[in-house]
Amino acid sequence: AGTGDARQFIVMRTGADAELTSTVSDEAYQIIRRLPGIAADAKGEPMVSPEGLTVVNLPSVEAPEGMNVTVRGLLPIGVAMRPAEVLKGQMFTPGLREVVVGESIARRYPAAQIGKEVRFGRGMWKVVGIFKVGESASNSEIWTDLNQLRGDFERAGGSSSLLVRMDVPPETAAKQAAEADVLTAKAKKLDAKADPVYPAFMSKMQQSIVGDQRLNAGLMTEKNYYAKQTEAGIPLQALGFFVAVVMAVGSGFAATNTMYAAVARRSREIATLRALGFGRFAVLRSFMIESVCLALIGGLLGILIALPVNGLQTGVGNFQTFSETAFKFRVGPIAIVVGLLFAAFIGAIGGLLPAWAASRTSIVSAMREG
Repeated sequence: AGTGDARQFIVMRTGADAELTSTVSDEAYQIIRRLPGIAADAKGEPMVSPEGLTVVNLPSVEAPEGMNVTVRGLLPIGVAMRPAEVLKGQMFTPGLREVVVGESIARRYPAAQIGKEVRFGRGMWKVVGIFKVGESASNSEIWTDLNQLRGDFERAGGSSSLLVRMDVPPETAAKQAAEADVLTAKAKKLDAKADPVYPAFMSKMQQSIVGDQRLNAGLMTEKNYYAKQTEAGIPLQALGFFVAVVMAVGSGFAATNTMYAAVARRSREIATLRALGFGRFAVLRSFMIESVCLALIGGLLGILIALPVNGLQTGVGNFQTFSETAFKFRVGPIAIVVGLLFAAFIGAIGGLLPAWAASRTSIVSAMREG
């Protein structure tokens, strides 16, 4: 969901929802790159990147039998349009059978190491570098020269998609994109089939591309495209929430039992407080605070237990790209605060009934039982 530049959009075949199932002709590429409003590089060339995608199978640490990995064919302009940082080695050389692998690929696939070779297409490809593009989906890809990839997979021309950058300041693009996302969300609430709202700087480009029958193409902002790919992780996220709810229910009952035991052990103390003039609300409040404090201590212990998995990397299959996307577990400040608030909530719910029972205790009967 953090992948992409607000100034950029992806052109794909009409009806395609993923680059892997899309085809854009060379004719469409030549037409689109000459449209007004497109940014230019230092040489004055339009920043339009034709890109080819395929999926290859590589043995991984977790799956020795192999997992699907995305291979992206790029021209130099495509590399320049991404904030890629070469961590080790060098970027691939156009015209040679060389590849660079994303940081996540290098961690999870033993064959994807500098100096080694990976097999796909018609033969072997030498790994010459490891790159990183922030915390984006690109780190789960292998990059190589587009023309070499076309030759190996017998693709005479065309590409899977086009990445286009508009000539607009990043701040303006981000602001208009956020406004468009809000309007799109409102439209979807009224009609699930409503068309997306495009940022103002893209509206004319969208009309030019979609309205040109020769192109047979549609477009989507790069950020929205990758955000949509996260739908593959919804089942995993739902499972996580389900486990959290089940454990929360169990924790709530545990808190209730603990506080009932505390009330039973301290009946004389409760009676003494009542006899000294403390009201029922004061007794209820004291037991509620105690329950919440105990729950917060449990929450802190849970956070300490979870810290070792912070930064732990794993992968999930994406049914739109038919390949694996790596992601990291994060135990950050927001997760810690939410966890503590959730623990306090469970403590309050679990301690409510025992606290209420303690506040309703008769002074005389409590002194006798004590």
